[in-house]
Amino acid sequence: MQLIGGEPTLHPHAREIAEHALGNGMGVEVYSNLVHLSPAWWELLQRPGMRLATSYYSSDPARHGAMTGRAASHRHTRANIVRALDLGVPLRVSIVAVDGHDVEATREDLEHLGVTRIGVDRVRPYGRGANGQEPDCAGLCGACGVGRAAVAPDGTVSPCVFSTWMQTGNVHEQPLAAILAGPDMQQARHEIRAGQDPDNPPNPIPCGPDYDSCTPGGPPSGCSPRN
Repeated sequence: MQLIGGEPTLHPHAREIAEHALGNGMGVEVYSNLVHLSPAWWELLQRPGMRLATSYYSSDPARHGAMTGRAASHRHTRANIVRALDLGVPLRVSIVAVDGHDVEATREDLEHLGVTRIGVDRVRPYGRGANGQEPDCAGLCGACGVGRAAVAPDGTVSPCVFSTWMQTGNVHEQPLAAILAGPDMQQARHEIRAGQDPDNPPNPIPCGPDYDSCTPGGPPSGCSPRN
């Protein structure tokens, strides 16, 4: 299971959800911006079954800050990457390439810190990356809703974290299993597949989520897209 945001560590019940998942034998990955983590979160992250993930836009603080909108975010994120490694917290970092620049320099920076699980993805046209555009299926990987789904804080279910406009049910109203097997999810999967351009795939990396062996965003996956 993955906890993602926004910033999931700010949710008042996120630690409770993670502990419940651990108690039921599930692994939990927390996808955080690593700007600030409370002592309680650091304690939880050191428990068996917990993993941590973050996005790193550039080794250049100014370029990283331009993407996050916070001038000091690079310093905080980088320091907490170091702290996670020092504490032995399993960590993966996704380099989100804005324009293709600095990728190798950023990878070298992370490797110098001791990060071994490094992926590269691009900014996808959803959420903050949409720049005001209406969402559509063209930028999705094509495997949304197949073996994975996203549950929002209000219980709304969608095929994945990038397709939240395609609401397929709510866990407060019916069981998750029923939603995943229901007609709304089936229709969403059909629309996602129909919206793919075979001549211009959104994820050209060979190890992509359109392969059955890939579980993007979930430990121990090394595949794109990065959530």
